[in-house]
Amino acid sequence: MSDDAMWMTPAARQRLQDELTGLETASNDDATARARIVELREMLAKATVKEMPDDGLVEPGMAITVTFDDDGSSVEFILGDRAMLSQDGDLDLPVYSPASPLGTAISGLYVGDKAELAAPQGARALTITRARPVS
Repeated sequence: MSDDAMWMTPAARQRLQDELTGLETASNDDATARARIVELREMLAKATVKEMPDDGLVEPGMAITVTFDDDGSSVEFILGDRAMLSQDGDLDLPVYSPASPLGTAISGLYVGDKAELAAPQGARALTITRARPVS
């Protein structure tokens, strides 16, 4: 996936396409609507809608579980763009950006790999315990 591509679910892409179609058919002179049309066209041009391989790689479009080594707690989330994924109301996990501290620490790693998360209260070691495609 190229750096400017944005993974999104098919439902998210459809919602964005529907919004764009509605704005384009309204044919008004509203500056806000015109700006949104440009924004939607750019997002849809970057859209990557595909089923991710179940290969254990941490990348956008995957549901990730990490376990913190210090206390054994874990967190499960989807790695992806919040703006894109917020368009899909069927997702039941929080979304973390690949650019977030956690996303940056684990992107490109595999299940079983260890990483270190820089946190305000100090670095935390973690292990990637699961990476599965979002379905």
